[in-house]
Amino acid sequence: MSRPGYGNGDLPAVFPDWSPYTDLESAARAYLRDPDIALDALGRVLRGASVLGFTLERFVNEVNGVWQEVVVCDGSRLVLWHGEDVPPGEGPPGSMTSSLRVVPVSTVTEVGCRRRLTRSDTGEVRVDSIDVYLLLSSLDEAPPSDEVVGAPRHDALRFGKTLDDGGAGQIARLEEFARLVASVVGRPML
Repeated sequence: MSRPGYGNGDLPAVFPDWSPYTDLESAARAYLRDPDIALDALGRVLRGASVLGFTLERFVNEVNGVWQEVVVCDGSRLVLWHGEDVPPGEGPPGSMTSSLRVVPVSTVTEVGCRRRLTRSDTGEVRVDSIDVYLLLSSLDEAPPSDEVVGAPRHDALRFGKTLDDGGAGQIARLEEFARLVASVVGRPML
């Protein structure tokens, strides 16, 4: 399955696996459509800081086209880059947004990781999906839902991988990223 892309070719709906790559640049170049834009934006903030861990996401949306995200942890910050195609009619063909967000690790108040496990007929257990959330001390800017009108809601960063969306390697890498962030939350800054 493919979706027409900007440029000469089609954009595959199933992307290459970034999980075998331990360095950010190689993983980004293997997985993102716009690695140069992402790496340039991230590099301007990281400025030589060590990348302790990262996770990547990319999917095709029927309205906006390609949505891409990189989240990097350098031990004291989470640096998030997000790139998204602009919907048709909201800009010239091929337009995209590129945004950056820096979140101090000190604002992460909770790290949660939910794994869905399946058991084969032989009794072997495997992880077939993972959902990770990082609860922040900042408040969510979204308007409250009808369920809890007026109650403040904390901001959260959410990430997920499944066997169909990323495969076992990306599930393992996202879990590794969650463990890394959990290990630095609450530690005194140097």
